[in-house]
This record gives sequence, structure tokens and C-alpha cells, in this order.
Amino acid sequence: MRTALTIAGSDPSGGAGIQADLKTFAAFGLYGTSAITAVTVQDTFGVQSVTPLSADLVTAQIEAVAADITIHATKIGMLATSAIVEAVAAAIEELELPLVVLDPVLVSTSGEPLIDADGVQALRLELLSRARVVTPNLPEA
Repeated sequence: MRTALTIAGSDPSGGAGIQADLKTFAAFGLYGTSAITAVTVQDTFGVQSVTPLSADLVTAQIEAVAADITIHATKIGMLATSAIVEAVAAAIEELELPLVVLDPVLVSTSGEPLIDADGVQALRLELLSRARVVTPNLPEA
């Protein structure tokens, strides 16, 4: 079975982030794996709070999955901080993560910022060139 790794935030309502990615992977017959970058408090009306994980913890999750399971594709969503962006970029390089799809999540549908200003700059400098496909929504483009 083909596998995909999603690196993104957690959405407890299931409409976005890790939860939505894993459902999408399953719908296409892929075995989904994940590395969580941030925990959100949100519902279908909007985001109330965001707590980023440490970059070291994000890296450890990616390394653990990649050491155990062959990854065939990589999808990146919400990264929250420049430190996480840099950690993910390093992991792509060091672990040779394949077929990177970058969804540059900058702001929630309800207008809540989901990455800091330094993170946006790091995303431009560190990740755009490593992505095979970039899928911004209209305001992000």
C-alpha cells in the first residue's frame, strides 16, 4: 500500500489539518501517517486558540515515522512558527521526503493567523523551492 505523510496542525472539528488530510488519504486508498505541528481549539465557526509544538518534537515525529514506514508522498499544511518551518525543511532534505505538496496555511477561514511573520518569510525561503506542488488558497497566493 502507498503511504503519505501529513505535517500539519490538529483540527478537533475534523474539517482541516491532520484529521482532514488523513481522511483524504484514506479516501484515495493511501495509508496515512502524520506529524502534528500545533494543537488548535476550534470548531466549525472558527479558531479560538493555537498552541505550536516545539520544532524538536515535530522533527522527532517525522523521523520516527520515516524510520519505520516508507513514505511515498509528503503533504505540508499549518506550520505555525519559523522554527517549525526550518525543522520541516531540514527533515525534507535529510530524510529525502518525496513528492512534497505544500499548502501554505497562513490564516484560518475565520481570519485567525496560523503562522507568525517570521514563519511566512521562512516558508518562502526554505520550503517553496522544496515543494513539487504548492496549493495556496486565493488570499495566500
